[in-house]
Amino acid sequence: MPPSQGSAHPFRLLGVYAALLAVIYALVFFTGDHSPTPKLGIDLQGGTRVTLTARTPDGSRPSQDSLKKAQEIIENRVNGLGVSGSEVVIDGDNLVITVPGEDSQQARALATTAKLYIRPVLAATQPQAGGAAPQVPPAQGGTPQAPATDAPAPAESTAPTPGEAPAQGEPTTPAPQSRVFPAQAPPTPTPAPGGDLTPQQQQAKEIADAKALRQSTDQSVQQVAAASLDCTKPDPLAGNDDPALPLVTCSQDGTEVFLLGPSRIDGQEIADATSGLNSQQARHEVNLEFKGSGTDAWADLTGEYVNKRVAFVLDSKVVSAPQVQQGPQLGGRTSISGSFTADSAAELANTLKYGSLPLSFQTSEAETVSATLGLSSLKAGLLAGAVGLIAVLLYCLFVYRMLGLIAGFSLIAAGVAVYGIIVLLGRWIGFTLDLAGIAGLIIGIGLTADSFVVFFERIKDEMREGRSFRSAVPRGWARAQRTNLSGKTVSLIASVVLYLLAAGQVKGFAFTLGITTVLDVIVLYLVTAPLMMLAARSPFWAKPSVNGLGSMQQIARERGAGQVRPKEMSR
Repeated sequence: MPPSQGSAHPFRLLGVYAALLAVIYALVFFTGDHSPTPKLGIDLQGGTRVTLTARTPDGSRPSQDSLKKAQEIIENRVNGLGVSGSEVVIDGDNLVITVPGEDSQQARALATTAKLYIRPVLAATQPQAGGAAPQVPPAQGGTPQAPATDAPAPAESTAPTPGEAPAQGEPTTPAPQSRVFPAQAPPTPTPAPGGDLTPQQQQAKEIADAKALRQSTDQSVQQVAAASLDCTKPDPLAGNDDPALPLVTCSQDGTEVFLLGPSRIDGQEIADATSGLNSQQARHEVNLEFKGSGTDAWADLTGEYVNKRVAFVLDSKVVSAPQVQQGPQLGGRTSISGSFTADSAAELANTLKYGSLPLSFQTSEAETVSATLGLSSLKAGLLAGAVGLIAVLLYCLFVYRMLGLIAGFSLIAAGVAVYGIIVLLGRWIGFTLDLAGIAGLIIGIGLTADSFVVFFERIKDEMREGRSFRSAVPRGWARAQRTNLSGKTVSLIASVVLYLLAAGQVKGFAFTLGITTVLDVIVLYLVTAPLMMLAARSPFWAKPSVNGLGSMQQIARERGAGQVRPKEMSR
């Protein structure tokens, strides 16, 4: 239906669009990093390429099936974080991840093995400076209770804040050993003939040495492992620990050394993982939901370890070790809390949601990639867009006279909104604007201009029928909006299908084309149509010399005269 011809209605519609722009740019300037510039893709600003070398427990070459599965999982993690312009390719026995920008941490995070186990905490201590042996209490005679650290607890449990008195009957420090255990050398693999180890054999030896030392069931070896563990160095055991054995490991921030019991719940039992802000405790959390068997295991674990700690172990490191204060916990829901930011919590939830990689990886190379197209290509793309916009405006001015100004104002209003939305999407979902995305925006200019042409031509059709400019505008709008909506629906469907089926930069093209298509409809209803309704009521805009529609009025007069002449001649 055409907008109401009431005097206030067009102004209300224009006011709604102005309010939308105000909200968009309030978010741009007063949220996030306040930067009014969009994130650029790899082809425009360069990026960071991280080469990941696969590691297998026995040192053998990884299979192509496992590499393809790892590539698929990492790509799913990329998609889970939003459109980011990242690339994941297989290069021999390696995975190569390229992300926009100079920070390689995002690429490393995407390649996290994410093998999650939930283990009971048998003992915990602070890492000792100078190599002094920390005292680990024995595990025999029951599991010792450990006081909660500053690691936050799951949603079903709570941990006392630092400085709060521990629960009654709970020791404040682990009991020291009454004797010093001798260091026992762990078994090592037999070296290759000639005394030299191949890279694969060296990897297998490092993993085997770490397992023999840090996953021993012998208390004396556990003591040696806790004494020699350096939390500042890369962990050779990462993602390769045996869940059926105890584990000596560090917290993810390196502030605690843990002796953990065998795994009670596997991360594969996670049904879903999301991140969010706990408003009551003002902290970010990763919320987990377990599957059927995991639900029962979680209830059993929390029932058994009331007032004791359990550890969430991700890739052989403790990400959270809260104290269970209520149990058993039913429902199969919990959360991982710690020193999370919104981004780190979202990354961890995304990693856990899409499953563990079939291989563990170590970063063998990280390098900065220069822009493949660079600033000159960005300038060329923007110049092409500007030329296209000017050409459209000149055509509208030549054919439709002053009505071309309304078309130009509508295009500018759409461009301002698109720019702000792209900036916000870069903050919220990691969207990066590449050259293919710029091409989508330029094509969107043509689609938007097409809407104006359809509208103006419908007005011409009405004036050929003898109607005035004032009455032709609302009738032309009623006919034009059906045509425009049909065309935009087809364009939007094409964009969605292309985005779902395409890969790489083609996704960016489809994404920006879909945004401009949706925004075109909004601008058409909230800007172009109201402005034309106001113009229809103005005597100035009704002048043929102003609206360029005088020829249509002449055609209407000639048609009317032609209909009268035959009657006159018959008389």
